[in-house]
Amino acid sequence: MTERTPVRVMGILNATPDSFSDGGRFLDPAAALAQARRMVAEGADILDIGGESTRPGAAPVEVEAEIARVAPLIAAIRAESPVTLSIDTMKPQVARAAIAAGAEIWNDVTALTWAPEAADVAAELGCQVVLMHMRGEPRTMQAAPVYQDAVGEVEAFLVARAEAAMTAGVARARIWLDPGIGFGKTLAHNLTLLAHLDRLVALGFPVLLGASRKSFLKALDPRAASAADRLGGSLAAALAGAQAGVAAVRVHDVVETVQALALARALAQAR
Repeated sequence: MTERTPVRVMGILNATPDSFSDGGRFLDPAAALAQARRMVAEGADILDIGGESTRPGAAPVEVEAEIARVAPLIAAIRAESPVTLSIDTMKPQVARAAIAAGAEIWNDVTALTWAPEAADVAAELGCQVVLMHMRGEPRTMQAAPVYQDAVGEVEAFLVARAEAAMTAGVARARIWLDPGIGFGKTLAHNLTLLAHLDRLVALGFPVLLGASRKSFLKALDPRAASAADRLGGSLAAALAGAQAGVAAVRVHDVVETVQALALARALAQAR
């Protein structure tokens, strides 16, 4: 690996009852705050906080309920830590409440398409915005997704959404791109995107890679039926992202990812 700016580690904190990986472990505010402290101590550069699951088949959450899950938690973390905070939501109202509470990044799996005013709100808030590719929506996205050219179609979508955001007034320097591994994609699509991350990096925007514990890893290793059994594949994906030049990796296993990336950097510097 050539020497690059160190890849930032974004720790996942789901304040939800039904996320695919931790399934309600951090719905309780005290447990969520303790997990935030743990991930910061383990070396997370960013915490990505969500109050609505986007796993395949997930049911939507009302705006008020989502805000109640995330805003007090963000405020509590911000009160004791300078760590960068991200809000994982598709709803402008939730993003607005989260930014007011202390978040700095709006991570949107719909790339600012969930509501007509989303791009305008992002521009108004002045926060960083992650634009992710998703085919369909969480309840149906894994129902036989089809692409003629997965990399080309994802790239074209993300470029179009970045242009729409900039037209609305979001500064180019505040826009991130995310290929949306596992969001409306088969195993073959996910592998193709991982193998060609350099094409997205070459667009000139910071790229966020989120492949941690996702079900495509189970398709590669049937023994990894449980999300908790996918650490090896998750680390391999993070290292592939680092090799391609992504700016950050979104992960459940912070300390292991920090260690793997540190070794990769040390090896690059030793050459």
